[in-house]
Amino acid sequence: MKIKKCLFPVAGYGTRFLPATKSMPKEMLPVVNKPIVQYGVEEAVEAGLTDMAFITGRGKRAITDHFDISYELENEIAGTSKEAYLTGIRELMNKTTFTYTRQKQMMGLGHAILCGESLIGNDPFAVVLADDLCLNEGDDGVLTQMVKLYNQFRCSIVAIMEVPEDQINKYGVIEGEALRDDLYRVTNMVEKPNADEAPSNLAVIGRYILTPDIFDILRNTKPGKNGEIQLTDALLEQAKNGCVMAYKFRGQRFDCGSVEGFVKATNYCFENIYLKEQTNK
Repeated sequence: MKIKKCLFPVAGYGTRFLPATKSMPKEMLPVVNKPIVQYGVEEAVEAGLTDMAFITGRGKRAITDHFDISYELENEIAGTSKEAYLTGIRELMNKTTFTYTRQKQMMGLGHAILCGESLIGNDPFAVVLADDLCLNEGDDGVLTQMVKLYNQFRCSIVAIMEVPEDQINKYGVIEGEALRDDLYRVTNMVEKPNADEAPSNLAVIGRYILTPDIFDILRNTKPGKNGEIQLTDALLEQAKNGCVMAYKFRGQRFDCGSVEGFVKATNYCFENIYLKEQTNK
């Protein structure tokens, strides 16, 4: 079965960006001239996905409005040079469908994904955490790479990268059997371990492909780290009973959930994407 659905958990508060996120979703913060979440949708569309499912929360209406027609604005700029600025978002809207449901309580990433079961159904699906901006200019995007792997292995896949020792406690970390230089069969996963307890320096970032049995596992997963339902715990259970692959992707990842990473992403996109687009116009 081909993957067509992509889940976006976007219910978080974005407290690291206060006061900017007091009334504005962090996913709508612009990296140059596009909100973070639009980059994620573009990556999903590039990978051939057409059904975008969002797990939202209170105060997230701006995300819904962004992927919709704005009659007043579009009427105001119709026939002017400014209309070209909407070309990209119009193409996304024409190629995809958007569905939404709310996560009523913040109970962890695993719980957010479980909230999306009614939107996903019994299909394999991708998950994009928009905070992680992944770019790979001139090559396949990260999700495209992972979809190709799924078509080969037909199991859940997590994207991983090497992180320095002082950053390990911010991530889920994997241990696994190396199948090749960039691919591991997961044997262990630990959520945000201390560096001296981590099984490796291979950290999971915000790109996943999940098989639908993950929902039944999440339903029976007890709260773990920080009292939340952790996706890491469910994936470890899935790995014990079947197969979970960890893939060291090609490309760059920016942690736009932090101010420092957000600024680095903005500078990179301005210099390597935006200026090139303006030159080619």
